[in-house]
Amino acid sequence: MLKTVKIATSELGLGMFVSGLDRPWLETPFVTQGFLIETEEDLARVRHYCNYVYVDHRRSAVPQARIRHVLSARPEREADPRKGVNRKRIPMEKIFSGRSIKSYRDASQWDEEHPRAHAAVSTLRQDIGRIYQEVNDGGKLDVIKLRKSVDPIVDSISRNPDACLWVTRLKQHDKYTYQHSLSASIWAVAVGRQIGLPRHDLRSLAMGCMLMDVGKLRIEPTLLRSDRELDDGETQALAAHVQHGLNILDDCGVINQDVIDIVAYHHERHDGSGYPSGLSREQIPAFARIAGIVDTYDALTNQRPHASRISPSAAIKLLYNVRDTDFQAELVEAFIQAVGLYPAGTLVELSSGEVGVVVAEYRTRRLRPKIMVLLDANKRRLPRSRVLDLYALEATDAADAVSISKSLEPEAYDLDLSEIRLED
Repeated sequence: MLKTVKIATSELGLGMFVSGLDRPWLETPFVTQGFLIETEEDLARVRHYCNYVYVDHRRSAVPQARIRHVLSARPEREADPRKGVNRKRIPMEKIFSGRSIKSYRDASQWDEEHPRAHAAVSTLRQDIGRIYQEVNDGGKLDVIKLRKSVDPIVDSISRNPDACLWVTRLKQHDKYTYQHSLSASIWAVAVGRQIGLPRHDLRSLAMGCMLMDVGKLRIEPTLLRSDRELDDGETQALAAHVQHGLNILDDCGVINQDVIDIVAYHHERHDGSGYPSGLSREQIPAFARIAGIVDTYDALTNQRPHASRISPSAAIKLLYNVRDTDFQAELVEAFIQAVGLYPAGTLVELSSGEVGVVVAEYRTRRLRPKIMVLLDANKRRLPRSRVLDLYALEATDAADAVSISKSLEPEAYDLDLSEIRLED
């Protein structure tokens, strides 16, 4: 009997481990690394989205004979291992060997956490601007100040990451380098929390991602702002920001190896195609692998001199498609679990024709988050926004329950999300 077999969802039973679907994982609310069917509700949800699934008998809690009995078709081929579907999963405990990993639980509600997240992000934005400016003026990096500044962010995300991700997504800064560093650090802490890393590791992720582009302060500004394709010499000059960053860390006495690794290796890629050293797979330090993912995601979803931004949903799908090519599959999937298919700040059109923005509780509701509705079905601005809880609507079993029809480009319908206020 093969490790993985195809089973019609009508024949699926409790205790079976679903390792593959008949459609892309991101079109469903299920966790991308597979899941065990434990309740009748689990069965109903799988049958709602899929006609058949792939069951891994090794990870199932029922006898192989039971699975063999319900086979409704010949065993199918093994899925492409490059895409990380049926290849052997690498436990997070192994990826982060020697670290204590445990699950976090939300310790505050979104409404309660929002003002604290807003204050933490605002303070960090001001502090990182001053810290970068001091380095730009020839001074040394104030590591102690930075460590104190990131602590409220780590605390907020530890309690409930939704509010912090919402604030950083909507509050943009004029200087891309500063905003990118701040946003990437917040995405990284959210991923670390999802994985279950201890608090001191979350702080290291935050600091490392805040500093991974600090070397760009030593790059000619016109090169950073260039909106044309760079020649080989210019590309090498830009890539030198990695070494410049390491020099800045060395000058101020940074000894945290995780922070140093992030600055040194965040441009390395899983298949060895990155720079500066062409490292691959486990050669890349684990924290740097996370940094590469959040660096890419934040760059894709923000306007840059040489490229237009894309929607958060499109960026998520792009990352999913390059798992185990550019980035390790397990860490890409942890990122998706941390931020959802429609992260905070994603502009979406609903099946009703209305347009809104994702605001909260998207981590556990990948397809049915809360939406702040901004435009009516005729695309006219509402005098007062309203919040729709798509998950709650689905729970009513209404046949006409509103759902997300598609994600929109960030500037669709001339909406400026940076001006959105929860009390609108």
